[in-house]
Amino acid sequence: MSRENSEFAITGINHLALVCSDMERTVDFYTNVLGFPLMKTLDLPMDLGQHFFFDIGNGDSLAFFWFPNSPDAVPGVSSPGAMPMQGDIVTAVGSMNHVAFNVPAEKMEEYRDKLQAKGVKTTEVVNHDNSRFQISKDMNPDVFVRSLYFQDPDGILLEFAAWTAVFTAADAAHKPATAADRQAWADRKKASDAVPAGGAD
Repeated sequence: MSRENSEFAITGINHLALVCSDMERTVDFYTNVLGFPLMKTLDLPMDLGQHFFFDIGNGDSLAFFWFPNSPDAVPGVSSPGAMPMQGDIVTAVGSMNHVAFNVPAEKMEEYRDKLQAKGVKTTEVVNHDNSRFQISKDMNPDVFVRSLYFQDPDGILLEFAAWTAVFTAADAAHKPATAADRQAWADRKKASDAVPAGGAD
């Protein structure tokens, strides 16, 4: 299966831009906890706010805006209300659900312990596989990515991730869901919620 882009010469992510409530706290977390060097800072014109960029390696960067008039974060809308396996991770259409950073698969447990020693709450290491619930307690040949989840000071969901499989055409075989599927799910949910707990009479 060819994975080459036949339309544009895109070589990766230049940067992702998120929004924080406190740039000083954000700089402290991403530089001192995660170790990302601060590479460029901007005070935006006309007192619009700030825009800072962190070097996350491999020529990629993560950016943050600080706007003095930003609405507060709304868990479950702008970001997940919880970490995976600990609650609801649904977010609004158009939101950035989470950011995943590539790390070596064999470093996952070490990095979990290192984050926790720095006072960061994390999930356990998650082995994603093709089983019914897509999670395995142990590594096995069916695991395709290992993940460790945590949050930044604004509740932005972050992940350390490591691919552990080589993908083929068979790995991209699901039919994409549509807006109509989303509406059908909402209709089924509404009908289900309307049925009394004891069932219909």
